[in-house]
Amino acid sequence: MIIILIAGLIFSSLLFTNKLVKELSVEERKKIELWAEGMKQLSDLENTNKDISFVFEVIQNNTTVPVILTDEKDSILSYRNVPFSIIDTPKKAAKVLEKMKSSHEPILVTLLDGKKNYIYFKDSITLIRLTYYPYFLIAIIIIFLIITYFAFSQARRAEQNRIWIGLAKETAHQLGTPTSSLLACLEILKEGGDGSTVAIELEKDILRLEKIADRFSKIGSTPALEQLNIVDIINKSSDYLKSRVSSKIVFSKRYDETQTIFISINPILIEWVIENIVRNAVDAIQGEGEILFNIEDNIQVVYIDITDNGKGIHKSKHKKVFEAGYSTKSRGWGLGLTLSRRIIQEYHNGKIFINFSELNKGTSFRIVLPKT
Repeated sequence: MIIILIAGLIFSSLLFTNKLVKELSVEERKKIELWAEGMKQLSDLENTNKDISFVFEVIQNNTTVPVILTDEKDSILSYRNVPFSIIDTPKKAAKVLEKMKSSHEPILVTLLDGKKNYIYFKDSITLIRLTYYPYFLIAIIIIFLIITYFAFSQARRAEQNRIWIGLAKETAHQLGTPTSSLLACLEILKEGGDGSTVAIELEKDILRLEKIADRFSKIGSTPALEQLNIVDIINKSSDYLKSRVSSKIVFSKRYDETQTIFISINPILIEWVIENIVRNAVDAIQGEGEILFNIEDNIQVVYIDITDNGKGIHKSKHKKVFEAGYSTKSRGWGLGLTLSRRIIQEYHNGKIFINFSELNKGTSFRIVLPKT
């Protein structure tokens, strides 16, 4: 849209300037014709007592258009607004006259005695500058667009680098817990522990690893969406996360846990979004607090609100928190909300944003998912 607007402005500027140049060109020729008439009257003057101040004023009034008056043999009789240094030799003068001939048709001045003089002229500096101004403007705009493109490319490349670094760290973080658990199970087996108990734990860790692999495999490709009850997904995610955070943090639900709201979603990715938001909420609470879940069926869309009573986020950071690499934690890598935005907006055609936040009072993230 911006490119179309810029193109329209350039085209309009070209049309307007072209029209203005043509009008000024006509005006300059009229000025030279008037100058020629003044020269003719001055040359044909018989009565020396006649007032010729107006004629001189007409001749002197041309201060912009370069003109040369010649005889029939192209010998220079007079000139105005032309530097003497470019016509001080016959060769130089002939070259200047040739350029003037190719620029404009010369004006014929026939004197009383039948002799013919010619007036050659070219566009004024002002008219030349005006002619080339649109092209200069286009060049400036093109340079600006090129610089903008490279700046955008560099910023995009930097963001991609942050995403790759974040993905690597996120992968390591996700794999850390099940890997540690698997090592612990291995040690128990080596020491002759209860195999049945270990098997249960191994199954949990294997399922966790499968989920992690499934999550990352869907990033960068178009995931399959299913018609599922979003209430069941939220119930499952919140219950799972509740068992894995401090008991000092209370999980509350403001919606009917038995209702059914079917929408097209990918459950693995939606669970990842919920986990990312809850993980940020836990970090924001820093001790005792509450995380509140709410689901609202709004006919065409579904609102999912996740609210905490943590430290809050300044208004100036509401959009920045979704940028790759942004984190308020000293050891954070700022990728969770970036991935969440991509999952919601690009894969589910929804929206995710900070619905409200106040410092030292809390934050509420809202997810908007279409029902069709």
